[in-house]
Amino acid sequence: MTDSATHNSQASTANIHHKETPFLLLNRDQLERNVARLRQHTDRFGVPLRPHLKTVKSVEAARLILTEGHGPATVSTLKEAEVFSAAGCKDLIYAVGIAPQKLPRVAALLKAGTDISIILDSLEQAHAVASFSREAGVKIPALIEIDSDGHRSGVIPGDNLLIEIGKVLHNEGAELRGIITHAGESYHCKSLQEHQAMAEKERAAAVACAEALLAAGLPSPVVSVGSTPTAHFSQNLDGVTEVRAGVFTLFDLVMTGAGVCQTSDIALSVVATVIGHQRQKGWIMVDAGWMAMSRDRGTAAQAVDQRYGIVCDMAGNTLGDLIMVDVNQEHGILALRPGSQQNLPDLPYGSRVRILPNHACATVSQHGEFSVVRDGSEEIEAVWPIIHGW
Repeated sequence: MTDSATHNSQASTANIHHKETPFLLLNRDQLERNVARLRQHTDRFGVPLRPHLKTVKSVEAARLILTEGHGPATVSTLKEAEVFSAAGCKDLIYAVGIAPQKLPRVAALLKAGTDISIILDSLEQAHAVASFSREAGVKIPALIEIDSDGHRSGVIPGDNLLIEIGKVLHNEGAELRGIITHAGESYHCKSLQEHQAMAEKERAAAVACAEALLAAGLPSPVVSVGSTPTAHFSQNLDGVTEVRAGVFTLFDLVMTGAGVCQTSDIALSVVATVIGHQRQKGWIMVDAGWMAMSRDRGTAAQAVDQRYGIVCDMAGNTLGDLIMVDVNQEHGILALRPGSQQNLPDLPYGSRVRILPNHACATVSQHGEFSVVRDGSEEIEAVWPIIHGW
């Protein structure tokens, strides 16, 4: 990928102990290890990986994640699509159900040479896409979203709606690309066996729907599956043409709680400064609230509720049972987790901590840039801008 509007800042002389807090710290070496881990797994099956860039939202990070630095990729906003396309990534899936007013931007990307597919799951969307394709003189590629696990949206496998949508796309002016699904319920799996079963359920549903299209005389060149857990625990990818995943690049506490990674695999943290104490309450106050961490409480439904994040020292070592128990807009409250028999660590006014987030994607979106470090280094080697907007 080439430089874009979100250009790479040159190496900074800043130190993690000096930069004004709160700020987002990214360990580049850990990011690269996380990417290598999943690529090694999918390479076993000979199936390409299409990373979801909604997690990092950064051109510079994308260069380390994508095949040969330029694709293929998945995005969750058209702003991401436009920025990554301008930087050289020309093979994209916009993986949010298409809204009609966004079709002109999709067509503009296609006419400029970017192969971007959209997703949909209704006849209304299919008619709108086909009609716009005819009017704009460009066949918009569309994938039919399948509900493989009851998580969110998509056509139920076995529903004839799949064929009806396919016929509209194929016969009325658009381009039917195939099938896409996202096993979001995999985030709630609690064991290796559950993860493996969910991965197979996702694969089987997608492949069955692709076969149904083919049996109806319709094309289905793409069979796209993916979530970070199913991507890591898949045991069979027969019939699948690509795997998508996003949070695997950075990992977070939800993925730790789901058994996909360890806390040591998390490449992302928020650096905060101690600004006060409420000793009678057992509280340590920091200058990072929900504006820095996000309000995501994804671990609340897991066996261990991490509240708003696990607290580490500046070397990345967890500080016992210390967690971020509550947040206001710009205030964070650190305390021992309920039931802990430990003593509150000594963190004087002005000292710094690193906080591991519940949901990396949500935390990244709160910030304007990554401060990038290497293993064991306290020097910020680069500052990478983060894409905002839709």
